[in-house]
Amino acid sequence: MKQQNFSIKKRLQSFKYAFNGLKILIKEEHNARIHLLATIIVLVAGVIFKLSVYEWVIIVLAIGFVIAIEIINTTIENIADIVSPQKHDAIKKIKDISAAGVLISAITALILGLLIFIPKIVALC
Repeated sequence: MKQQNFSIKKRLQSFKYAFNGLKILIKEEHNARIHLLATIIVLVAGVIFKLSVYEWVIIVLAIGFVIAIEIINTTIENIADIVSPQKHDAIKKIKDISAAGVLISAITALILGLLIFIPKIVALC
């Protein structure tokens, strides 16, 4: 394998590819759009409730965690569909386990969000 020299142009090009991947994710994946909507709602709520820096850190990490796992899940599903376009029990198992990762990340983010926002909502009452 030929070793390539470092290139700022190529590094910047990789950002273009990554942003294109995000565009594809939002355009083609319904669940990613749901995560995006939840993200917008949480960010607006964070501004309204004037979250502390530490609360923002938790919220940003939770959002990033869910979106990253959704990207990994989508990648696994796309690869599985290429490898086996027909129904296959092993592929279904792989896809289900991958989807479970998204579910766990979303539940974790929800719990963190509730721990942050419920006391602020209760304080309003």
